[in-house]
Amino acid sequence: MLKVTVEDRGEAVILRCLGRIVLGDERTLLCAAVHEHGRNVILDLGGVDAIDAAGIGALISLQAAGTYLKLMNPTEPLREVLRVTRMDSLFEICDAQSFGAAIAESITGEKSSGIVRAAV
Repeated sequence: MLKVTVEDRGEAVILRCLGRIVLGDERTLLCAAVHEHGRNVILDLGGVDAIDAAGIGALISLQAAGTYLKLMNPTEPLREVLRVTRMDSLFEICDAQSFGAAIAESITGEKSSGIVRAAV
């Protein structure tokens, strides 16, 4: 089961995910993110232990619908899935140390050296 906690940071919102982003549970993430339409959305994936094709599809659907996502602190298994599926080239990914920079960039719109876009 996926649990999503919303943390409001002004113009940015952090969706802290805990559990698995898998078929059926991905709707939780979609619903939480859709309610934040028009805002910068940072997904904290540090508590996610699995993602499947439906979960990847949910991330892509949100991005395609105009919700700009930043993926924060993905676990090693998630990083591997993103790398193998080449989804790491579609999303900005930041680690725990870049957390503050990710929030600042989301609020100001200015790029910080703390955020890295993964290369293909």
